[in-house]
Amino acid sequence: MDSYSTIRKIQEGLLHREYSCEELTKSYLDAIERDNQILNSYVTVTPQEAFSAAKRVDQKIAAGKPLSPLEGVPMTLKDNLSTNKIPTTCCSKILSGYTPIYDAAVWETLKAQNAILLGKTNMDEFAMGSTCETSCYGGAKNPHNLKRVPGGSSGGGASAVCANLAAYALGSDTGGSIRQPASFCGVVGLKPTYGAVSRYGLIAFASSFDQIGPIAGCAEDAALVFDAISSYDERDSTCSGRKGAPCAESLNQSIKGMKIGIPKEYYEGLRPGVQKALEDAQKTYQELGCKLIPLALPELQYALPVYYILACAEASSNLGRYDGIRYGYKTERYNDLNEMICKTRSEGFGAEVQRRILLGTYVLSSGYYDAYYKKAQILRGKIVDAFQSAFQKCDIILAPTVPVTALPQHYSSNAVDNYRTDICTVPVNIAGLPGISVPCGKDEDNMPVGMQLIGKKFGEATILRAAHQYEKAARDTVFCPVKMGVEK
Repeated sequence: MDSYSTIRKIQEGLLHREYSCEELTKSYLDAIERDNQILNSYVTVTPQEAFSAAKRVDQKIAAGKPLSPLEGVPMTLKDNLSTNKIPTTCCSKILSGYTPIYDAAVWETLKAQNAILLGKTNMDEFAMGSTCETSCYGGAKNPHNLKRVPGGSSGGGASAVCANLAAYALGSDTGGSIRQPASFCGVVGLKPTYGAVSRYGLIAFASSFDQIGPIAGCAEDAALVFDAISSYDERDSTCSGRKGAPCAESLNQSIKGMKIGIPKEYYEGLRPGVQKALEDAQKTYQELGCKLIPLALPELQYALPVYYILACAEASSNLGRYDGIRYGYKTERYNDLNEMICKTRSEGFGAEVQRRILLGTYVLSSGYYDAYYKKAQILRGKIVDAFQSAFQKCDIILAPTVPVTALPQHYSSNAVDNYRTDICTVPVNIAGLPGISVPCGKDEDNMPVGMQLIGKKFGEATILRAAHQYEKAARDTVFCPVKMGVEK
């Protein structure tokens, strides 16, 4: 398995006995052993778990039994998804040594299908970051250029898929954490509608924004993974599951006549290479018979401050449970309980997490709640209404995923500069909409550019179909894995 294969091709190879599942698994684990020392995509590798599932798959094939859609396919999980008896640290010192006693709902589902778990992937600490550099294990690297970041917070998963160290990955997206690294690494990343996928077992950052989704090599693979994990789960009170038929069934339907909205606000301040790639993608859709609809969404100017006020407020509440008493890291020297909690949190949380907890605590504090948090909630409603109005004029929206391509490592110590890279992704989370990032070309530095397709609530089938049809029409821009070897 030296070159990338889609999920369907991997399964065809298994069923045609071109290789056994154990041989397939070994080839991926060998690649991880060879390349992860360069990329740092994985923070935990799980060969025992992987070979155990591979053996079961081989037994089913030998018995002539049919395979489930994802059965026998090597994959990986972001390190904030709970895995029974396998460390889950959110790449934070404060969760060092923590091993869950239960599985996240999505892994529970995939494990039942005998998905081959290769390991847990690197991420920004507690999913807070846009570069994957806030990880306590050190940042992952971008396979296209080792001096660039893979994006965040699901950077390890995107890096692994890009370098063919996994057929697909599951990540989480709070403000762009699936789509942004997918754009930077030139792969496909789907952020589902809020509530389409159970969050049970996802270690929370901001509960009204978090959503789990796939990172894959193509839209079809993303559709197959989404179909598998998007079921109702009573353990997550916000989860309703996927609406309608499986998305993979409608990928080949024509998109001729589809109305694609082009909001001018998304196209301000783009790098020239990103601008050109997006313009070329628009032309491709026109050639496919789609109609481009100019839109104005002035409410988007408030998206970034609204997101950071609300998400940090929720984070300050969610992260209050890490106190050194129940699990995880605990400071060694203290005089009383208050000092123990203070020192544990100061030593256990990184600078970015501390920054966001402080910001969230500030906007929720007496005297500032009405000035910041309450106003941000009102503006969130305005942004939701703006998207609803826009979708009365179009079927989907086409926008850049990120205004820039992959940033250099240690690009900026200024948090605000890094936050600005989220400007095109956070509106989708604010409104709870589905969004997908698809490779649409490269910039003048030969780095991937991602376009973002945004759909109506529970409109995953529509954006996946539009992404798949684009991939078929623009074969020169689709995903091609980066073959690692000697360090560049």
